[in-house]
Amino acid sequence: MAEEEVVVPPKSGGGKGLMIVLIALVVILLIAVGFGGYLLYSSGVLNGQNQQGQEEVKKVDSGDMQDTFKASISDLVLNITNAKGREKLMKLSFAIKSNEPTIEEIVEKYKPEIVDVVIAQISSRSSEELLTVGGKALLKEELIEDINSILNEVTARNEDIKQNVVNKILFTTFVIK
Repeated sequence: MAEEEVVVPPKSGGGKGLMIVLIALVVILLIAVGFGGYLLYSSGVLNGQNQQGQEEVKKVDSGDMQDTFKASISDLVLNITNAKGREKLMKLSFAIKSNEPTIEEIVEKYKPEIVDVVIAQISSRSSEELLTVGGKALLKEELIEDINSILNEVTARNEDIKQNVVNKILFTTFVIK
């Protein structure tokens, strides 16, 4: 019997390349699943925080809308100066937001004190400062502090009125000429 040689054709490099592509796809798939899981966990879907968070936001929003009261100070005409020392006129109106139901009565009763604080705050600034967004924001913060200080002082004997009742100042007219 004659021995027969079995010739096995050499394998081409195609199998090796296919294996690398499959490994890369598996790694990409694992990364995508891990990233998706992280997004779900961080948004609170996996641990139930999302529903609780939405309920809390609704409570805060609904409570905020019911407990907000406003009072207005309208049409103040003030003298201010610019950086060169030239005088200008300013017309200012603003609303005071509060959680105190009687804020309108309180503001009306103590309007001269509040206007005096506004005049003092405006007089200490230049028109260039007041025309910037940062200058207006700083003015709002300081007006809230000063108005709260006045209202705390004049309503200290009344236990029904809370301290620091002014929450926000909203400029309704702000014109400098």
